[in-house]
Amino acid sequence: MFEPKIYDIPDADIAWCPGCGNFGIINELKTALAQLELDPTQVVLVSGIGQAAKMPQYVKANMFNGLHGRSLPAAVAIKMVNPNLVVIAESGDGCTYGEGGNHFIHTIRKNPDITNIVHDNQIYGLTKGQASPTTARGQVTTLQFDGVYVDPFNPIAVAVALDASFVARSFSGNFQLTVELIKMAIKHKGYALIDILQPCVTFNKVNTYQWYRENTYLLPDSYDPTDREHAFRIATDTSKLALGVIYKNPNKPVFEEQLAPYKNDKTPVALRGLEV
Repeated sequence: MFEPKIYDIPDADIAWCPGCGNFGIINELKTALAQLELDPTQVVLVSGIGQAAKMPQYVKANMFNGLHGRSLPAAVAIKMVNPNLVVIAESGDGCTYGEGGNHFIHTIRKNPDITNIVHDNQIYGLTKGQASPTTARGQVTTLQFDGVYVDPFNPIAVAVALDASFVARSFSGNFQLTVELIKMAIKHKGYALIDILQPCVTFNKVNTYQWYRENTYLLPDSYDPTDREHAFRIATDTSKLALGVIYKNPNKPVFEEQLAPYKNDKTPVALRGLEV
C-alpha cells in the first residue's frame, strides 16, 4: 500500500496563500495516486501558467510546465509518444478555459487517454483578481469595477455538448469525493475532465468555502451519467451546481490507439530504437 507522502517534495517552497483551495487539491491528488498505487515514475503532471499550474512543482513525479493555456497539447503529445504513462493535465480555469479554450475543445474531440484537472476558483489568482471565464455576471473584481458584463463560460455544458467521454465536477472541500473522482478519471479510458471548484481566499470573496457548500449538491446514486440529454440539463442548471460524475461515454475510440505507429507495434514510440 502506497502512502501519499511518497509524492512529497521535501522543503518545497509553496507559493499559495494560507487557506487556498489548492492545498486541498494537492492532498486529494496525492491520496488518489497512492490509492491507485502509482509509482511517481509512472505519472506525468503537465500544466500551463497560474497558481494552479504550480502544482507539478510540488509533487514528486514527472512534470512539464509550459505556456499559458497550453497544458493540453503538451499532455496529448506526451501520451502519444508513451501511452504507458499516466498523464494528468492540470491548470486553472483561466489557463484552461480562457487562454487554452481552443485546446480544451479540440482535446475533447480527439479523446486522448488523459486526465484533465481544472482548479476552478472563478478568478485569475496569479495576476491579482481579474475576472476569469467562469466569474459570475455582475461580480465586482479588482479590474471589473462595475461588475462582469458577460455570462460565465460553462465548461461542463460544453464538455457534454461535445460528447466528452468523462465529465465530472467536485469541490476541493469535499476530500473523499474528489479523491474518488480523480481515481475514476485516471482509470477511465479516454479524456476525463474534472472541474474542481475551489476558493481563492485572497481575491474572490464571493465564492468562499461556505458559498460552495451552500450552492452545490451531490448527484444521487440513482443518477445515470450515460444519459446525455439528462446530463446536459444538469450541466446547464446553474441554480445549484451538481457534484459527481455528470456524464460519461465509455464507447468513444481513444485518440492515440488509432495512430499509425501503433497499428502493428504497441511499443511506445519514445522507447523505440532510432533507425539509421
